Amino acid sequence: MRFRILIPFLLAAVAWSSAASAFCGFYVAGGDAKLFNDATQVVLMRSGTTTVLSMQNSYSGPAENFAMVIPVPQVLQKENVKTLPKAIFDRVDQMSAPRLVEYWEKDPCQQEDYTQKSVEMESGSGPMADEDGSGSVKIEAQFEVGEYDVVVLSATDSSGLEKWLNHNKYKIPAGADPYFRPYIERGQYFFVAKVNLDKVKYENGRAVLSPLRFQYTSENFELPIRLGMINSNGKQDLLVYVLSPGQRYEVANYPNVTIPTNIEVRNAVRDSFPQFYQALFEATLEKNPKAVVTEYAWNAASCDPCPGPTLTGEDFATLGADVVQGVDEWGWTLTRLHARYSWAEVGEDLVFKKAVGITGGREIRNSDGSLEKGITNSGSDNQFQGRYIIRHEWTGDAKCENPIFGRWGGPENSDSPLPPSAAPSANTLGNAPKATTNVSLASLIRQDIAEVGVKADSAKAEGGQLPAADPPKQTPTSGCSTTASSGSAWVLAILMFLGFRRRV
Repeated sequence: MRFRILIPFLLAAVAWSSAASAFCGFYVAGGDAKLFNDATQVVLMRSGTTTVLSMQNSYSGPAENFAMVIPVPQVLQKENVKTLPKAIFDRVDQMSAPRLVEYWEKDPCQQEDYTQKSVEMESGSGPMADEDGSGSVKIEAQFEVGEYDVVVLSATDSSGLEKWLNHNKYKIPAGADPYFRPYIERGQYFFVAKVNLDKVKYENGRAVLSPLRFQYTSENFELPIRLGMINSNGKQDLLVYVLSPGQRYEVANYPNVTIPTNIEVRNAVRDSFPQFYQALFEATLEKNPKAVVTEYAWNAASCDPCPGPTLTGEDFATLGADVVQGVDEWGWTLTRLHARYSWAEVGEDLVFKKAVGITGGREIRNSDGSLEKGITNSGSDNQFQGRYIIRHEWTGDAKCENPIFGRWGGPENSDSPLPPSAAPSANTLGNAPKATTNVSLASLIRQDIAEVGVKADSAKAEGGQLPAADPPKQTPTSGCSTTASSGSAWVLAILMFLGFRRRV
């Protein structure tokens, strides 16, 4: 048997006001957390010095072997902790996942009403001595929540804490002592949870553990990923979804990079989107070692294209808006940060900083008709996503006097998106084969990706000829647009999570 440790946590917010327009796309498929083996997911909601951290345990194994240790800046009580439905993580993940869209070029001789429609979005217990006699550990609080038995510990000695956990039958890796020490020296407490075997639910013989949510206050703003590398086996994927009032974040002490977006891809990607996106993500990290990748930054109550229902007021309340007051459901910005790391690549914990708003990955055309590329700094506005496009150029006759090319929509004789049944879902994609070194990114794209130095393989072009990267011959028109605005708020944040995991 072996232990593996997973870790997540993160950041928070500031001020928000924006207005922008975007094209209503035709969603085909999305790439979610299931694309990556054992990806750990954390949602962090932050306002002022209050942080609400929600995390989904990616644990598989005997329930009696589960243990979780989370350094926290204060003693948490039962009212600070609750369990959540797993579905909330799927909704946040689906909203922010990279997406594949598909368009058909309209009949260049078709007469249309060019009036664009716009949609306005309103902004809207007493301490107890430790049982092993070391004298260095205290139980500051003790309670049950869901299927978890929780204790909150203080400690003055890291070896004493490791001894206490082992003595009380918490399944932690050997040699944890030096990893606890920095947090003890900073006066942190330790939120420790294990499973109550009488309350846990099972599916197909496996324990099904509820996600945990807890809240705390702190001035710190960092992510201690080194704790998560104890006995790490290879690389780990961490997905952090940050909900904050109109503010996105990035790391201050590691490189930041945005995922290349608005890439024209071949028809084959419709059936191999997981492999395509994994290859692109790996190429991005190869070009930007140790970087944390921004995959999404957008108003959390809107999207374009939308892979499903947007997040609702109920969703925000589930993730912490019930305790973080003063932000309406149009006020949250959702940022998705994706890190992949191994022990050799982690030199220090992550520190976060507020970041300027960005836009990119939309069906927005420049004055010359070319599709917007890369990202643009946009002040407080955030409309950025990883978006990949299959286009079907018009192949029929154009017998009218003044044909207009470069207008895109649904299949011929339809202005509507594809029905849901016509596109694989994110969950279906999660069960697809994982990317391997045999996947050729160059053979799947119709245009070069300068950000990662990959050139499209012209020999693989459909029909024997590589189409131009920007097919419009005249300035195209958009199908619809959206605008958004909101008030302001400010924030800071932090915490750390350490989940111990054991596999058979």
